This record gives sequence, structure tokens and C-alpha cells, in this order.
Amino acid sequence: MSFVVLAVGLVLVVEGLVFALAPSRLDEMLDLIRQIPPDARRMIGLGAVALGTILVWLAQRLAG
Repeated sequence: MSFVVLAVGLVLVVEGLVFALAPSRLDEMLDLIRQIPPDARRMIGLGAVALGTILVWLAQRLAG
């Protein structure tokens, strides 16, 4: 359970940094994302899920 809390906390830190350090760039990023077709966004999302899963697995293996 602590692993899940740690993961959620890290996600919130990274997401919060985007809002805190570059709030005006966020609008530009959203406009760029809107230009990507929905199917391509879905594939990018699935790729991110796969990469995240691999990184979590790797972190667990390295931790022992």
C-alpha cells in the first residue's frame, strides 16, 4: 500500500511542477494535444501505460 501512496505522491509532484513552473505553456501544450488525432492519443496513452508498468516492475526488481 505504501508503494501506491508513493507513486501517487510522485505523480502529483510532477503534475504540480508543470502548473507551478509553466502555467502559460500548459495552454500551448493542450492546443498541441488537441491537434493529435484521438487514435494517436490512445496509442500514446497505451505506450505510456506500458512504459510505466515496465518502470514499476524494474524498480521492484532493483529494490530486491
